[in-house]
Amino acid sequence: MPTATGMVAASSSAAAACTNASVLHGWTIHRLARQTLVVPVQETDVAAVTSEVADGVGGVILFGNTAPTDLGSDIAALRARALGGIAPLIMTDEEGGAVQRMANLVGSMPSAREMGATMTPTEIRALAHKVGLRMHAAGVTMDLAPVLDLDGGAGPNSTDAIGTRSFSTNPTRAAADGLAFAGGLREVSVIPVAKHFPGLGSATGNTDLRPASTLPWTTLQQAGLLPFTSAVHAAIPAIMVSNAAVPGLTTRPASLSPAVITGVLRTDLQFRGLLMTDSLTAGGVSGRGWPLTSAAFTALIAGADMLLFNASTSSVAAVTDQIVEAIVSAVLSGKLSRIRLENAARHVLTAKHVDLCA
Repeated sequence: MPTATGMVAASSSAAAACTNASVLHGWTIHRLARQTLVVPVQETDVAAVTSEVADGVGGVILFGNTAPTDLGSDIAALRARALGGIAPLIMTDEEGGAVQRMANLVGSMPSAREMGATMTPTEIRALAHKVGLRMHAAGVTMDLAPVLDLDGGAGPNSTDAIGTRSFSTNPTRAAADGLAFAGGLREVSVIPVAKHFPGLGSATGNTDLRPASTLPWTTLQQAGLLPFTSAVHAAIPAIMVSNAAVPGLTTRPASLSPAVITGVLRTDLQFRGLLMTDSLTAGGVSGRGWPLTSAAFTALIAGADMLLFNASTSSVAAVTDQIVEAIVSAVLSGKLSRIRLENAARHVLTAKHVDLCA
């Protein structure tokens, strides 16, 4: 008959063996797939994705230009419905300048270009800290910023996605300012996301609208890649991969490319954080002949962990289900390994600081 000491030892051993990876091994493919998805919603109607959150999606991205004053309570109510108590990441694009979703609520920021030209890294960090504190108070846990691309163009516009969203055309200055911005966010528990890897500056077009290519890979390695390398060395928690092809490295959108994600980010740069795609419904993907459903599982195969897409309010539920079924089918057919899907979900949970064994 087991002794009390033996039972305690066995229990302790079992507890020690429990990891997020071991728990995820017991999840259904459907649940794993949903944890990799970020569903879009208007910040004025976050309850519209309650069903998706209750089904276990990994993230919610807020769109709009004017946040409601009760956004914090709306998001709290949404997070309370999360499957298994695993709340989604609540994210938005709060860069400053032309890209601000909730300036009325958290305060306006100048563009990255203006910050880079008129502020020190210390001042940029303090500004991001102040705005991030208000974002966190409103329930936002991730900011899809800073932009680390090098761009001196007139954008953002229909041909140049970046423009004033860039801190500088100097890689050293862009890295210092971008990482200062990221540091201010991290101080108040808002997760920064460096984008758009491996560098969209001087791309041939705006990937939001149409297919485009970055500068050649050999050229990017001399300048455009450097701020991202600095970010990896600074342990940035998350990186967004662009939808541009990279001449000399991949003819696919980078977000769907094993050469970019697994080859460069995971293997060469040894990045261990969360890897996100840019929107898979963007013209840079669809214009190259990739339907959303196949783009989704292809991105996961390539090494992405979290998938962004856009859809109308009335179609979010249906589109989400279509993506999930496509991922499940890819696993069942052997196109996408279950282990790769589990690893993607594990990276999402790590970014959220979720311990499934607690």
